[in-house]
Amino acid sequence: MKNKIKYSDLKNNIIILSMLVLLLSCGAKQDIVYFQDVDIASISRPIVNYSPVIRSDDMLTITVSALDLNAVRPFNLTAVAYAENDGEIGRTALQGYLVDANGNIDFPVLGTLKLAGLNRIQATSMIKDMLKEYIKDPIVNVRNINFKVTILGEVNKPGVYTVQNDRITILEALGLAGDLTIQAQRKNVLLIREEGGKKTYNRVNLTSEEIFNSSMYYLTQNDVIYVEPNNSRVRSSTIGPSTSATLSAISILVTAAALVVSITK
Repeated sequence: MKNKIKYSDLKNNIIILSMLVLLLSCGAKQDIVYFQDVDIASISRPIVNYSPVIRSDDMLTITVSALDLNAVRPFNLTAVAYAENDGEIGRTALQGYLVDANGNIDFPVLGTLKLAGLNRIQATSMIKDMLKEYIKDPIVNVRNINFKVTILGEVNKPGVYTVQNDRITILEALGLAGDLTIQAQRKNVLLIREEGGKKTYNRVNLTSEEIFNSSMYYLTQNDVIYVEPNNSRVRSSTIGPSTSATLSAISILVTAAALVVSITK
């Protein structure tokens, strides 16, 4: 009778250990799937015509071209040569204009231009209008070359990413980082943004279609995205290598003891 009771207790211990492992690794569907209420909403929303504005500390390249190449030469910065590791000149790149704390740049011939607060199209149009006094049919190209975002936390490839386009959404940025890991908290993503010399802290729920209407959907220069770990990840982090080894050893011992009892009963 004693052997039977002991065997039953050992069997229950094995079941409890198995359930513990499952609880540590399980996650609910509603904690993982993106945009869960899209089908419920069944609404077609217009695409927001968003265009980022130029800000202090932006690095811009501005090129001017026209049929008369001699006429545009004074309005273009000279290209800078960069040396490779062996000391030989390997490539050239256009010099950039750094937008100062007052939102201005110093442009050849035209002088000080205030660009902060303008989007790329507005800045292009303003410079083109000013150049018409000197050049016939000028073509102006303005680009931001240091637009970057930082992505940290539970993503597959955290890091700092340079954006090549005029704008980027939070979903595109997370795509650059290889998407969220399965242990990521999708309902409470933190977005840190600098506005008017102050940092703002915003929370984004990626499981809701309301993300598309959020002011955080389009990112701005130097935004930081932090993806928190979910509860499953936090719980598993408390079980270090030594704890895992101990649980495995206990499980093996319990199983072995159960086999011995079952044979000898």
